Amino acid sequence: MVDLLYRWPAAAKFGGRVPKDKFYEYGNVSSAVREKFVSEVQRITWAYKLAESTINLHGSTSVPELQVFQIDTKIGDVADQVLSAIDRAIQYPIIFEITRATSGERQVRMVAAYKQLSAGALKLSAYYSTGWHPADAERQSLPAAISLPALYSAILVSLTPVTVRHDEEMPELANRLVTVRKLEREITVLERKLRTEPQLNRKIELRRALKTRQQELEQQR
Repeated sequence: MVDLLYRWPAAAKFGGRVPKDKFYEYGNVSSAVREKFVSEVQRITWAYKLAESTINLHGSTSVPELQVFQIDTKIGDVADQVLSAIDRAIQYPIIFEITRATSGERQVRMVAAYKQLSAGALKLSAYYSTGWHPADAERQSLPAAISLPALYSAILVSLTPVTVRHDEEMPELANRLVTVRKLEREITVLERKLRTEPQLNRKIELRRALKTRQQELEQQR
């Protein structure tokens, strides 16, 4: 993972504020998620629109445009369920920038899920994020890319906690990340059981299983 923020092209600046209730009109937004919108979200801004008309990169049916949404928080962060509701309401890939105020300092993190668009359904991966950065931190130029899909993949890759393999496409990487998350959860459970298991023979079994999962995780990374 490359922990940095990108400098979005001035030509792509959009800057339109989006009312929160607009997202309730699309899909099934539960009352619990609506409450998260109310309690966690101060403001949603459609900050940038990356498209052929703004940055002169060709799109595709899967990535016709790339949007950047800025979310100002009330309580210091927003839940992934809020991001998912926005993602499912907008039929374009989205990169989110979450902003918060901590001890008088504004901070920002970049977060996104891999969004797969098809005629029948929309599929989202888990969300991946940078750490928190000062809002005025120096930003880096966007990754070099010859198309919007290539740019989207490059941005997502910079957020992922694994090394991209040679010729690995984004769908393959997304599937591998699912496996990584699963193994990480299993390792956490095994470590917790190992700490509390009183029987020696059972501890030996748990250590063996833990070592196996750790080796599998290393192979996936």
